[in-house]
Amino acid sequence: MSHASIPNQSQTYLALLFLIMFLSGLVACSAGDNPSPPVAAAPGTPGAEEDVGERLFLDTRFAQTFKVFMDNGGNVNTPNADDSVVATIETLGAPINPGPFKGMSMNCRTCHLVDDVLSSPGGGMRSYADFAHQSPIPARADGNTHTPRNSPPLVNSSFSGPGGVLLHHDAEFNSMEDLVAGTYTGRNFGWLPGEKAQAIAHVAKVVREDDGSFDLTDTGLSYRILFTGTNPDIPEELRLPPQFRAFIGTATDQEIFDAVVKVVTAYVNGLRFSKSDDNGIPIRSPFDIFLAINGLPQKPDPNESSLSYSRRLRTFVNAPGFSPQFVTSNPNRPDGRFQFHSQTFEFGATELAGLRMFLSEPTTLPASPAELTAGKIGNCIACHAAPNFTDFKLHNTGTTQKEYDGIHGTTAFGALVIPNLVARNGNYDAFLPATENHPNASERFRSISTSDATLVDLGVWNIFANPDIPNPQAKIKAILCDDQVPCALSDSVLLDRAIARFRTPGLRDLGHSAPYMHNGQFDTLDNIIDFYIEVSGQSRAGTLRNGDSQLRGIALNPNDVAPLVAFLKSLNEDYQ
Repeated sequence: MSHASIPNQSQTYLALLFLIMFLSGLVACSAGDNPSPPVAAAPGTPGAEEDVGERLFLDTRFAQTFKVFMDNGGNVNTPNADDSVVATIETLGAPINPGPFKGMSMNCRTCHLVDDVLSSPGGGMRSYADFAHQSPIPARADGNTHTPRNSPPLVNSSFSGPGGVLLHHDAEFNSMEDLVAGTYTGRNFGWLPGEKAQAIAHVAKVVREDDGSFDLTDTGLSYRILFTGTNPDIPEELRLPPQFRAFIGTATDQEIFDAVVKVVTAYVNGLRFSKSDDNGIPIRSPFDIFLAINGLPQKPDPNESSLSYSRRLRTFVNAPGFSPQFVTSNPNRPDGRFQFHSQTFEFGATELAGLRMFLSEPTTLPASPAELTAGKIGNCIACHAAPNFTDFKLHNTGTTQKEYDGIHGTTAFGALVIPNLVARNGNYDAFLPATENHPNASERFRSISTSDATLVDLGVWNIFANPDIPNPQAKIKAILCDDQVPCALSDSVLLDRAIARFRTPGLRDLGHSAPYMHNGQFDTLDNIIDFYIEVSGQSRAGTLRNGDSQLRGIALNPNDVAPLVAFLKSLNEDYQ
């Protein structure tokens, strides 16, 4: 409809509307925002939220240490908080010195590195993980200097299983938004339980006062400008779509914080394996190329489960007439090699033998004596079905028991007194993790195991039926109840099932995320396979407390370790 055909009354209404919009722009300008049309008026650039999210992910000014720096007269646009926790990068050997953020303070990237120390001695590429057994955190009055956990890689972390997303090793978060918000207001950024409001106010203050001069992604624009999404100075690749915008000059602290969380979430959700590089060249692992060149299915069919797909793949590779074509070099690089791994880019007979072991299952549980003698049964797909190599669930593989018994004796974990549901929830501070509602809780069952026998990490036991952590409860309960609907088991019984359970990690690009397991207990893949041989025997003997029943189906011999490790290495890729 043309303007000429609009009735006079409508024309008057539009004129008033434009006047209001103009005056609103003046108000926003007086508050410090750049004048811009309404948020919905200018379409954004799809994907710009990921680029802006990367800048926030890298920003070192959201930590509690930086607030102290500002409170003592520091400038918000000068990042020199000089927190010692980021001065170096902790590794399995000598620390990397200097760390990429030396002189600054904690950011997301400190624990989730990529190419930040690619050429440093002891460094290398990472898949958004660190190098430490347990991740360092800023020092505070609680005396903690490390988390009880190893930083998991963030690539593929937002993939959803059949029951939905669960994040952190203990399933504390059931959405990426909750995880990002919890990180920015939590202990990893130096905030003690009870300081959430301070953290939110501080993040908002940094965003409001940022002038763009400190920007590790070199956009050079203030957050105030970037979040409008409409300022003409914003390059198209950084123009946020309307749903990610915020008017920083007039927004509340919570609204600014929520906008930050939303954009960072978009960034993390975009971290995926098997993508293309900057030149559009696909980045794939030797395993994926092996499937492709042999015409093997590379993903489940519609409505096919990952486990069924893995079993179908096993049928193909075990077929009597299967004559495979092997991978001998990287078809996507001129030199035929990996770019970021020192291993040879290949999928040969050894890797195929390992794949067959990985896909193999016992006839029954436990594996029979004949199967135990013959070996070559990994039963890995029970928890690590292809193509994502995780079931997105929670299992007790014996990692906690091995760590605890290694300190306190071979039967110590089995004898450890763990309170039941009534006792645990009846004395929250004595047993459960500290939260905003219970800032003085002991966290004794979510702690690094030391010579103090009261300290241990029981994983999801700390989260399930915890009244302070309501959001993931339905998903956790479904897993603990083996997806029975309705669940016939009481929460008290399910809590016993939760002891020492942790999320199943994916297995892609393991070469960029060592050390392994939730506590970084194993430095090499060989160590892990040896461990599974050990705990499968314990499980069959009944000496593994609350061990997963599928462990009883593992039937591997020492000679099986090398082929399995070779297969796991074939899942490596040149993530960028």
